[in-house]
Amino acid sequence: MNRLILNETSYFGCGCRSVIADEIKNRGFKKVLVVTDPALLKIGVAQLVTAVLDKAGIAYEVFSGLKANPSIRNVTDGVAAFKAAHADSLVAIGGGSAIDTAKGIGIVAANPTFADVRSLEGVAPTKNRSIPIIALPTTAGTAAEVTINYVITDEENRKKMVCVDPKDIPIVAVIDAELMMGLPKSVTASTGMDALTHAIEGYITRGAWGMTDMMHLEAIRLIAKHLRAAVADGKNVAAREGMAVAQYTAGMGFSNVGLGIVHSMAHPLGAFYDTPHGVANALLLPFVMAYNAPVAKAKYGEIAKAMGVKIGRMTLDQAAEAAIAAVRKLSKDVAIPQRLHEIGVKESDLPMLSQSAFRDVCTGGNPRTTNPAEILEIYKAAF
Repeated sequence: MNRLILNETSYFGCGCRSVIADEIKNRGFKKVLVVTDPALLKIGVAQLVTAVLDKAGIAYEVFSGLKANPSIRNVTDGVAAFKAAHADSLVAIGGGSAIDTAKGIGIVAANPTFADVRSLEGVAPTKNRSIPIIALPTTAGTAAEVTINYVITDEENRKKMVCVDPKDIPIVAVIDAELMMGLPKSVTASTGMDALTHAIEGYITRGAWGMTDMMHLEAIRLIAKHLRAAVADGKNVAAREGMAVAQYTAGMGFSNVGLGIVHSMAHPLGAFYDTPHGVANALLLPFVMAYNAPVAKAKYGEIAKAMGVKIGRMTLDQAAEAAIAAVRKLSKDVAIPQRLHEIGVKESDLPMLSQSAFRDVCTGGNPRTTNPAEILEIYKAAF
């Protein structure tokens, strides 16, 4: 049996953030806690959304106490802010950090017995739906606005906790590419490659099936078409909208079928080094693709075609190599670091990282059965 869980309502298009006022009023919400990244407040992106609330006379308070890799403390502080504000709903503005934090806040506020955020790791038996969340992504990468997952860092134990809960999905997603226009090139590149990782891992994961294959291949096609242009010119509306739709489409798929060891291996890098998630995924993706090729190469030809490669009469092995080469070229074209030592990873830490990656919840979805020793070899190849 296969299952699809998506948002109740999603909006797409430049300027569509204006709908949040009607959504809030029509649903009877009285006060909103806005959860956002402090950097988005500094550059004025968050204000593009709060201006809609101001104009509509909707009461709100802002919580921006979060990190790029949100922590347990960020969630607990957010829950306290939600209660102190006497809010009844959440508006999350940002990338995965803001939306994941809002999910953690919403789940804990609605399920006080899970106040220990560590108890949410994996598939937690929560009983109540999250406090209602309206999510507005400002990056074209994580697709947190349409997924049932969120990732919180346990800083004390230097671990990223992947939490999977259908009750956390935002009730409304607002994909407004205008909110993505001010992203730096490096963030556009890393979040875009994050979306590509979601699409490729979701396409080859053990749980993949016909409908999600369709979503993932279309996401790959859109990313291959639009990412370079979005990085080159952040004001390119067609490229920004193409990437916005691509990352959401990938999210619809992978949220319902899972991921693989690119994510398993990226999570410890975030926990140990605070590496941006998109950078970690992008760097590791071609190496893991090569590792998975013996069991997934039948699908790699379709990946290559979606990325614009003319595979013609290539053998399966040749098509697989072409797919990996296309991913690596796109990564280089958008200036992603290519080796772990370039981002400060210590070679002496690789065995520890391998053990942590093997224990990650995403490992079970990988198409090739693995073990810590083999993961270590991938890390070494990427080092």
